Amino acid sequence: MTCTEASMDGLRRAGDELADATVAALFERGQVGTFNTLMRYVSTVGAPLPDGLPDVAREYLEATRVPPPWVDWGEMEKARLFFIDNNVHISTALSFAAMPACYVVPHVAKLLSTTHGLKYPSKRMAETGQFTVYLMRPDAFESGSRFIPAAQKVRLLHASIRHHLERENQWDTAALGTPICQEDMIGGQLFFSLLVLDSLHRLGIHMSTEGAESYYYAWRVVGAMLGVDQDAVPKTLDEARRFLDLYMLRHMGPSEEGAHLTRQLIDLYEEVVPGTLLDPVVSALIRFLVGDTCADWLAVPRTPWDTVVRTVPRLLGVLENIEDRSPYGAWALDRLGHLVSVFELSSLTRGRVMHYAIPEQLKKEYGVSTTVAPGRRWTPPPASAP
Repeated sequence: MTCTEASMDGLRRAGDELADATVAALFERGQVGTFNTLMRYVSTVGAPLPDGLPDVAREYLEATRVPPPWVDWGEMEKARLFFIDNNVHISTALSFAAMPACYVVPHVAKLLSTTHGLKYPSKRMAETGQFTVYLMRPDAFESGSRFIPAAQKVRLLHASIRHHLERENQWDTAALGTPICQEDMIGGQLFFSLLVLDSLHRLGIHMSTEGAESYYYAWRVVGAMLGVDQDAVPKTLDEARRFLDLYMLRHMGPSEEGAHLTRQLIDLYEEVVPGTLLDPVVSALIRFLVGDTCADWLAVPRTPWDTVVRTVPRLLGVLENIEDRSPYGAWALDRLGHLVSVFELSSLTRGRVMHYAIPEQLKKEYGVSTTVAPGRRWTPPPASAP
């Protein structure tokens, strides 16, 4: 895939034809409420579709119920094992690097503002964490799993946001492109894959090239199931680096929405961290992972912990060496990582299962502002030349 300004301009205008047509039909026929009510009972693969489900929704669910035929299941298993080995680190990277990176893109921050409830700011983080856990289960694509129904609903959620913003003239499509366009969906896929790998490397986590590539591959499969045009998706990590560098150069910058969402994120995790003494670690970790320029754009406060956090890779390096040298140490650390991840997800979801419903309207409080390892270890692809 050749990544150029012209090719990305084309992606900027493209949405998701299948999901967009489905959502448009549900709204035209007044069937959104029925769909949302009945789909709460469709949360696992193989569950029978309920009587009364609108025909257009039934057709969409049938068309999207299986993964793409090109999936390499050996690679997916490698990705699952990579996730098990690094789950707490991946959760950290998703929370403190990938999500803030989304906020550095002003028009993406505006879009995310449409789905953030002011009384429940952890909703998107909970959905993202739950979605990733579903993906990395050994039965993710088998009967009884929750991943595929979640992917089907997220795809319709994206289409519904496009539908509302364009219908209600809340989005300057000429200036900003189609809401949640193909370029942004690919950018998001790279935030949750390549940028997560970058963050693990920055934290000093030991990764094999094979493991990193399999993790990226798994997110390509996710992208396909979320309606991303696979002809436009980077196939390798080197291609992904070129795309992400160009995407960020085209769009990144400060915004009021980005700073607000980051403040919500910091407040959320300060609530999760026990006590108040370690609260500044949240801001320090975000600053360490996204860099000072992006952190300043997001109004991440500077704290005395900024220097302390820079020693984290050394500590993690010690733990990684223990894990590499001892099977018992590896088991103990993997178990600890699992427990930490479960605790984090439980705190975010507050014990609830996240349901990805189609919003019947964008409420005022969700409105869009009118202002515009040495040797065999994986190392990040170099930055591409501007």
